[in-house]
Amino acid sequence: MIKITIKAVALSIGMAMATGGVAFAQESSDGEPEIRYRARTEIDFEGVDVAGELVRPQGALLLDRKKGSFNPLIRLREEFNLEMEHSVNFIR
Repeated sequence: MIKITIKAVALSIGMAMATGGVAFAQESSDGEPEIRYRARTEIDFEGVDVAGELVRPQGALLLDRKKGSFNPLIRLREEFNLEMEHSVNFIR
């Protein structure tokens, strides 16, 4: 049985994707090129064995996170009613 590495599988998928969408143009009767695409692309992975191992990061997961403190970007106007009255007086 032949062992195929992950790099070889990725390379073969990449090559299939790069050449699978090739369009062939032929001149039609009105001078415009006629474009035909392949109807279907099939990739068969039945005979492929992929071997590997699961690698997890070392260290502990920190569950207690501090929340960030940000400066407010919106300035609240405490004297809004007074400002509205002044603007109405300004318009009159």
